[in-house]
This record gives sequence, C-alpha cells and structure tokens, in this order.
Amino acid sequence: MEHLVKEMNGKVLILTLNRPESLNAFSPEMIAGLTREMKEAGKNPEVRAIVLAGAGRAFSAGGDVKSMGSNKAGDVYEHLGKMNDCILAIKAVEKPVIAAVQGFAAGAGFNLALACDSIIASDDSKFALSFSQVGLVSDGGGSYFLPRLVGPYLAKQFFFSAEPIPAERLYQLGVVNKVVPLADLNDEVMRYAGLLSVGPSQAYGQMKKMIDYSFTATLEDVLERERMTQIMMVATEDHQEGIQAFKEKRRPQFTGK
Repeated sequence: MEHLVKEMNGKVLILTLNRPESLNAFSPEMIAGLTREMKEAGKNPEVRAIVLAGAGRAFSAGGDVKSMGSNKAGDVYEHLGKMNDCILAIKAVEKPVIAAVQGFAAGAGFNLALACDSIIASDDSKFALSFSQVGLVSDGGGSYFLPRLVGPYLAKQFFFSAEPIPAERLYQLGVVNKVVPLADLNDEVMRYAGLLSVGPSQAYGQMKKMIDYSFTATLEDVLERERMTQIMMVATEDHQEGIQAFKEKRRPQFTGK
C-alpha cells in the first residue's frame, strides 16, 4: 500500500497521508514522498493549489510511537533531517498549501499542519502536542510555528500539558482558518482550494514568501522587498488581466503567468 496517495482535481493537487491503520503515523516512505511531491508541484504549472489530507479517521498521529525506544541517536538524527527537508519543502513551494484536518493531528502531525498555509478542520477534530508524554521535545518545526501564532506562554502550556486542543479553540486563537462539520470538510476544502487554483498564482507565491520573511526581517527590509517584488508582479500577464478585467467590469481569468 502506498503511504502517500496523489491525485489531481482540476488544478488542485491532493496529497493524502495513507496509513489509516496507524492514524497516518509517519513512515520514511511517506515523508520522502511528501517532500518529493512538494518539490515537483513547485515546478509544475498545472498545479495551482495543494491540499494535504489524511486517510481514514485522522489527519496524522505524527511520529510512529511503536518504532520509538529502539532508535539510535544517529537514526533519529537522520530521520529528523528528512522530516526537516519535508517541512522546508512545504514552506518553499510557491503555491498555497491547505491542510484538511479531521480526527486527530498529534505531535509532528500537528506541526505538519502548521507548516501549511491554511488549516481547515472538522468540528470534531482535536490537536495535541504530545511530545512530553513520551519525554521528547517538539520536532517538525512546532517550536517555531506555534509561538508565532499564540505567543510563548500558551505555546509552553500546550507543549507542557500535551492536552488535546479542540479545533474551535484553535480557531479562536487564529491557528485554524475555519471549522466545519465533518460531513462538509472535503467540500469546503475543495471549494477554497478551487478558488485559489484560479487565482494569480505568482502573486500568491510571493505573498507566501513575503509573510514568512516578515517574521525575521525589519520593517525597512520588508518595505524594500515589497518594492522589488512588485516590480516583478507588474510584468506578469495576470496583472495585466486583472487591470483589464477591472476596466471591463468582469471577473479576471488568471492563468498563473
């Protein structure tokens, strides 16, 4: 069985974590496949938006606890290096990435969702930073992403307690973009992904990079980067189409060029 399933729906690439019997706990095959697909999607003009989902009743339980305890330090170092490559590939792809979360997103599974650009969750889903329950610290970038979203005090509380956090609570904190009934999750995710897939792809990609850059840059640096990036954007076909559509009082037909 493939641990990562790939399909296209229009211009939306859907990547599904596919180990439902283990709540989609990570495997080397899954992480390598996700890294590869993100990199290939970045080069494929037919892909305009990406959805990351989990098969079965969970998004992902994160690291496979059954394999823990017998790993040597070198093996852990190598595994986390590959995990880091995966997180960086998600952040680097210049296309919107949406996490569709149902059931549990735990440990590095939660952090994988945090690496995406948007999270849409079912109303029965729960998130947990379960590392402390097995005597570990966060991996997969959680200690980078979460404090920037909720501040250091709540982040420490969530890491220390490892208590499940309802999706609605994370929505209130601005971590989750939208909470919908489980029966509506796929439709809502695909509606949003479809909307993004016909938008100005190059502008979306640059917005993504700009916002991420802003967390480690000065205002002066951001202003200059905005100026230089805008020079690139005004030369795109999508910008010209947007202006023409505005003048003609119609919806723009963006091509991502």
